[in-house]
Amino acid sequence: MRASSRWTLAATTVGSSLTFIDGTVVNVAIPALQANLHATITDVQWVIEAYALFLGALILVGGSAGDQFGRKRLFLIGVVIFTGASVLCGLSNSAPALIAARAIQGVGAAFLVPASLAIITATFDDATRGQAIGVWSGFSAITAAIGPVMGGWLIDHISWRAAFLLNVPLAAAVVIITWRFVEESRDPSRTHQIDWAGAALATLGLGLLVFGLLEWPRAGADSRLVTGTLAGGVVGLILFVVVERRSPNPMLSLQLFRSRTFSLTNALTLFLYGALAIVLFLVPINLIELQKYTATQAGAALLPFPLTMFVLSRWSGGLVARVDPRVPLAAGPMIAAAGIALYARPSIGGTYWTTFFPATAVVGLGMALTVAPLTTTVMNAVEARHSGVASGVNNAVSRVAGLLAIAVFGVLLTGAFRSVVNPGIDRLVDPSTRGVVDRELTKMAAADVSVLPLDASRRSAVGALIDHAFVHAFRRVIVGASVLAFIAGLAGAVLPSRRQHR
Repeated sequence: MRASSRWTLAATTVGSSLTFIDGTVVNVAIPALQANLHATITDVQWVIEAYALFLGALILVGGSAGDQFGRKRLFLIGVVIFTGASVLCGLSNSAPALIAARAIQGVGAAFLVPASLAIITATFDDATRGQAIGVWSGFSAITAAIGPVMGGWLIDHISWRAAFLLNVPLAAAVVIITWRFVEESRDPSRTHQIDWAGAALATLGLGLLVFGLLEWPRAGADSRLVTGTLAGGVVGLILFVVVERRSPNPMLSLQLFRSRTFSLTNALTLFLYGALAIVLFLVPINLIELQKYTATQAGAALLPFPLTMFVLSRWSGGLVARVDPRVPLAAGPMIAAAGIALYARPSIGGTYWTTFFPATAVVGLGMALTVAPLTTTVMNAVEARHSGVASGVNNAVSRVAGLLAIAVFGVLLTGAFRSVVNPGIDRLVDPSTRGVVDRELTKMAAADVSVLPLDASRRSAVGALIDHAFVHAFRRVIVGASVLAFIAGLAGAVLPSRRQHR
């Protein structure tokens, strides 16, 4: 491997890792955000969803723009926007301000992420691309592993604000290396304007869907706001498909989906990454609020997942060259499904090694077996000149999967929590103090019972009830996530054989 190729691989892996670090740090920071910003469970869902919305909706534009205007250029623009927004996150003094800064981060990541993988695809040939992608996946995993531990330490000893500033020194190094060593590449066939109409409709459709789903638990399914926004989201996505079919240069080329391999691998991505997003959102909340881990301990508790991916990703990246892709892409998600199901076992208390460690290790094994072969199979399913668009589509699917899964399963989480907590609260709390209690219940496991106008015994009983209700809701949602991962494995099992790949 040439020196310039090694530096290119370093820049793209560290650059893309910024987004992985940020995602995992935010999950560990959620309890601190709730305490410091007085955020409800819906507020912290929006902290996650605002980022995922703009990343998922605009990542296709990012892939297309990179192909047209230059992947190196778009990669650098993405890194700068993302890092600036990270600083804004650290300076936020309210939940709305943090949500807005997270949305800007999503815009930056939409340029950064597809360009990083497209640069790798353009730099390495068929013989070395699989291993390069394996390195990209593995180092993304190891930096994502460091992120929660470092971020957790900063949260425990300084502030959640400092956790967002982890991106700044890494981003500075990425900009210097990219400017010096990465060669520019583009798709010469792309000469038309960017499909901004498609981008706007995708953002509008997904945004309305997510808004309706997040408002559902508070306003109720019969609310005009909920039904109106959900209907508007569906209409927006239908119009998006219509515009993409008629556009001379769509950001989402529907022709790519004529490849059965491309379609099935993206379906696998949708279900598997939806399941993973639910786990990464809820498990840190469980660890910190119910199991009473510190933020550092919660970050460390998740280490077996990315470490397993780091150790095995280079090996699994070469699997596609040796075995039929159906083998790792069926087995990997099903192993992950088993690991996710294991998260439903623990209640409150117990040693980490017998409660959360087995689940985390098994999920890591399943994802390690899946990620690099999945990425390589997706990229090999299209012509190399369309690598930017293919990367954008697959990354968009993975981000939209998390966006929709957290919104949809948030409805299930809230419903399951209320089904247990409300009858108990009716017995324990007088109607005169119910309003104060209900305001705290919007935080779920983060509810502060010390502020409730109740005597000590009833405060203790309400606290125990909230914990019990959250465990019940957590288990319901985790089982649903496991089912999603199993469906992803079925998609991998029915992939075409290597001879039929395109």
